[in-house]
Amino acid sequence: MKLILKNAKIYNEDTTKTIYIADGRFAAEFAESEADRVIDLNNATVTPGLVDMHCHLREPGGEYKETIKTGTASAAKGGYTSICPMPNTNPVADNAAVISGIMKKAREADNCRVYPIGAATKGIDGELISEMGLMKEAGIVAVSDDGHPIKNAGIMRKVLEYASDFDLPVLNHCEDKSLSEGAMNEGVVSTTIGIRGIPTAAEDIMIARDIILSEYLNIPVHICHVSTKGGVRMIRDAKARGVKVTCETCPHYFTLTDDMCETYDTNFKMHPPLRTKDHVEAIIEGIKDGTIDAIATDNAPHHADEKVCEFSVALNGILGFETAFALGYTYLVKTGEITIERLIDLMCYGPSAILKLGRGGMNIGDDADLAVFDLDNEFVFEKDKMLSKSRNTPYDGWKLYGETILTVMGGKVTYEKLC
Repeated sequence: MKLILKNAKIYNEDTTKTIYIADGRFAAEFAESEADRVIDLNNATVTPGLVDMHCHLREPGGEYKETIKTGTASAAKGGYTSICPMPNTNPVADNAAVISGIMKKAREADNCRVYPIGAATKGIDGELISEMGLMKEAGIVAVSDDGHPIKNAGIMRKVLEYASDFDLPVLNHCEDKSLSEGAMNEGVVSTTIGIRGIPTAAEDIMIARDIILSEYLNIPVHICHVSTKGGVRMIRDAKARGVKVTCETCPHYFTLTDDMCETYDTNFKMHPPLRTKDHVEAIIEGIKDGTIDAIATDNAPHHADEKVCEFSVALNGILGFETAFALGYTYLVKTGEITIERLIDLMCYGPSAILKLGRGGMNIGDDADLAVFDLDNEFVFEKDKMLSKSRNTPYDGWKLYGETILTVMGGKVTYEKLC
């Protein structure tokens, strides 16, 4: 298929241009008469396809919440062309058979490049090392026990050493479970509304441990969804010493605070929990100074029955694919905190580099993965128009900039806004 995109404003260039795509790749100029389709972008902004290094698709086992087909369609609507689902499926993605099944379903959906993350330990129970080599052959790009932190330091050491033999990054959810039996951030709000709190120390202690192990072993470690100022500070200091530590945060940690839990709305319940304003400010500072390497969504679909219940028993997590870029652009770029170039580093090149995906090229011959956004006009985000099977978002009704107009993956239009 041959595709021409006219009047395209490249995110890091001052002029508009025409983009030519042929056989799934960016191509040299060819005649419009040869194109199967010509699309006028009317000066909308073109970026490389976004990369999400931390999300959940729920299949296998949780198809009532999301399927690989609906999840990847939702990702495409958010401008993503590459996503990395976590292994907390049922059965757990801790072996080559499950990974192969995920890859097969992803190819059939053909909405997004799917790079599975395999379990670091069998059953994500933190005890026996998983079959990393076989899973890598099946398609994984990293290992993690996702929301089940590897609590035993000796096991974590073995995971880091064994994964390094296969050149697989290790992603760890940093949480000391002995301190985190609550349902929201521990502080004034949790005390006021009578919800048991989770102290920031629960996250900080394990971040410190993982930094120490990485420094001692000289093996990289990646810290998932950083939410605390202590975590940002420790990672910044470690990087200054040359420790091979990388980290990500999520849009909810720079746009939301724990006082939003005062209404007991479970769409504000997530893990790690929302923090106070000073932690949000520290996250933004970490984004600005390069301490934070990536913005991931931690996209977590849940059925309404799992959210419309008491705050303390509701499941953690929110949807993120369809809001992440707009939140980043609205609350980081338009506010002058960072440039659009920095945002694309965080949402494409950073995660691609950490996981060695090789995504983001926009030169002739590169895979034609791109997203097109309207950066000039405000839009109202509406959860009822989401492509996910679930609706657990706290952003319904928010006014944002950066609506997705078009997504192209491998030369195929995977999402297009219908006017």
